[in-house]
Order: sequence, then structure tokens, then C-alpha cells
Amino acid sequence: MQDLTLVMAQLDPLVGDIPGNAARAIEAVREARIEHGADIVVFPELFLSGYPPEDLLLRPSMETRLREARAVMAEKVSRDVLVIIGYPGVREGVCYNLAGILYNGQWEAEYAKQALPNYQVFDEQRYFAPGQQALVYEHKGARLGLLICEDLWEGTPVKAACAAGAEVLITLNASPYHQDKPGERLRLLEQRAAEAQRPIVYVNTIGGQDELVFDGGSGCVDASGQLKVLAPYWQAGLMPVQFLQQSADQWVPQPGEIEEDSTAEESLYCALVTGVRDYVNKSGFKGVVIGLSGGIDSALTLAIAVDALGPQRVQAVMMPYHYTADISRQDAAEQAELLGVHYEVMPIEPMVEAFMGTLAESFEGTERDTTEENLQSRCRGVLLMAISNKKGLMVLTTGNKSEMAVGYATLYGDMVGGITRLRMSIRPGFIVWHAGVTANLWPCPNG
Repeated sequence: MQDLTLVMAQLDPLVGDIPGNAARAIEAVREARIEHGADIVVFPELFLSGYPPEDLLLRPSMETRLREARAVMAEKVSRDVLVIIGYPGVREGVCYNLAGILYNGQWEAEYAKQALPNYQVFDEQRYFAPGQQALVYEHKGARLGLLICEDLWEGTPVKAACAAGAEVLITLNASPYHQDKPGERLRLLEQRAAEAQRPIVYVNTIGGQDELVFDGGSGCVDASGQLKVLAPYWQAGLMPVQFLQQSADQWVPQPGEIEEDSTAEESLYCALVTGVRDYVNKSGFKGVVIGLSGGIDSALTLAIAVDALGPQRVQAVMMPYHYTADISRQDAAEQAELLGVHYEVMPIEPMVEAFMGTLAESFEGTERDTTEENLQSRCRGVLLMAISNKKGLMVLTTGNKSEMAVGYATLYGDMVGGITRLRMSIRPGFIVWHAGVTANLWPCPNG
């Protein structure tokens, strides 16, 4: 009887950085071989292009760059390691969502995703044609059936892979986070494995990409659906799965590391930290700047920013006016000191008075109303954007969802920012940035 070591490469690609993603894959295979003795290394869905590539797929140069990257991988990837990796590809004039198999310098086979999601954030039917065939590849005595993300949720491709002789099912995924999504995935894996009577390896991507965040949680269940290995959520890394051949056609995953369950609040906080960190870093900003009021909304935003980027990359600005209470000034200063960020105080009274003086003739004969109140907020927005432009810092806004719900927000004032809101509206399958959330705070992995 034989054994196999499969390594799940739970990594964070950058959309559009095809050479960089290929280099990450090459290095990951090298590490997996050295540290874990890997026989097989599996990467997430569309890893070489990053997910979601969207209209980049419409560029004619995309296929050329992908072929060049795959040629580099064929030359440089460690020999005697089977690599399974996701990428888009044009075949006979048709674009597919593919999983390619690389072994000993040769691209041996490709599997095209059959079930293409087209709901919520997913728009794959716009770009891809569905695959029609199962793919089973034999490596060192194990017959590996490939699947890509929605194939597992839809189910029919699982049956097709089993009918084609798969003994171990391997699925490449780019599955975005939403509240309770980790539990949903584990229940799905348990169900599909029990139905197919096959072990399933589930490899998910990690990191933030615009409004989406990916939480990882790569894992493996045995043929009965029992969880054997679970990679940490919100952490990039390599996680091995050891398989033992129990009979001629039965491979059994051995018990390995299993990440402890996290609370819903902890998971949400880590999602916020991950989304901010990757949005700022992948957009090329040096750091962030925040208008700090002394209230709970901006305090939470500051904590998220520090956990995401470190205090040295965060600037906080207190912009008081006549009505700013002393306690607000004191609280803002204390928050900045506790978190160790650069802190400045910029009174806005001269700016507001200058605006009011300029507008005096135009406003003559009118009553004072929210217009004058909104000027305060807009002055603060001007200051924050000026700091952003000069220093290369992204502005993080600090409003909360309750304020937004009742319209208590000023356009071009407290709505100014590179990330519109720092709270997620949780809906099945996706995340959009909204207003601040009040919750207990945890240190987040990679924060």
C-alpha cells in the first residue's frame, strides 16, 4: 500500500498580476516539497489570473500572458510534484474556467468548470463557456477527480467524476465569505462526500479583492463526510493532508490539524481587517488617514485600520469646531495614543468662517439650517482628501449604518473615502462595505 501527501495552497493572489501569481505558485510548490514532502500541491480557482478577473478576460493579451506564465511554471516548478492550479483559458476560440495539471515540466491535462454561477456577485456565464466532461487523472496509484467551486454546490459534476472512476475528489475554489459561510461549506462537504462515498479535498483562496473577501478554510473530509483537516481561516499558508491507500481503490485521509471554530463576531472582525488590508495594499496606497471624532464609530475604524496595516501606516486627524465637546477631544487623543498612531489636531473654524463669508451674499434673507451644519463636514472632507493626495494615504470613512439608514450623512463630507463604509452588509454569497459595527475586538491573523 502507498501513501500520498497532498498540500493545500491557501494563498492570496493579486488580480491581473499573472507573472506574480505564477511566481507565488512556484515558490509555494518549492516550500511544500521541502517542508511537507508534497506529492501533490493544489491551488485555488483562477489562481493565475486572480479572482474575479472580470473584464480582464476580454483582453486579447490575457491568453498570451497566461501561456507565458504557464511556460515559466513548466520550466521552474519542482519536478516529481503534481501541481493542480486554476486559470482561465481560451481553447478553440472559447474561454473556460480551467484547472490545469502540471507534472515533470509538462501540462498533462485540463478540466473545464461545468457549473457556472450567475447570481449575486457571480457573473461567470458572461465570460466562460461550461465544460462538458469529467476529468480523472491518475497519480501514483490514486485516481483524482477534479471539480471547480460551483461544481460541488450544483452536484451533478460530482456524480460525473465518480462515474468516471474518481477515488479522491479535489475541488478548487474562490468562495467569498459571508456570515455563517464556513458552517455552510462544511455541511456541504459532509453531504457531498457521504453521497459520493469519496473523500473530498477543498482548497479555497484567501484575502480581499475589492468588495469581496475570501476567508480560506481549506479542508478535507473522508468518504463518510467526517472532517479530517481544516486550514486556519483568514491566514495564508500551506496545509498538508496525508492519504493512505487502504485498498486498491480506497484512499483514506488521515487526521491532521483542524482549526478551532471562531465566534461570528471574531470572524466578522477578521473579514473587515482582511478587506481593509488588501484593498489598501493592492491599490498601492502607503497607508490610511481617518477623521477621529472621539466617538465609537471612528474608534472602531481606527482599531480595524491598525490591525490591518500597523500603527505606523495610520494617521488620525481630529478636526474640532465650536460645538466639539472637550470629552470628544480627550477621547480622540487617548484613542490615538493607545493605538500608537500619528495624530494631529486641525481646527476647522477658519475654514468654515471663510466659506460662510463667501456665501453670505448668496444666503442673504435665508434662515440658518442644515446647510451650515453640512459645511463643517465638508470642510473636514476637504482636509482629509488633501492629506490623502499629498501623502498617498487612503481615506477611511467612519459613519455608521444607522446614520446612513436615516440619511444622517453628508455628501462630500463624512461620506468622503476610498472605502465607502467599514461595515459589511452580510447577504448569502457576498459582502459590500457599509457602516461601522460595534463589537468586541480580537487580534486578527496577519493583521
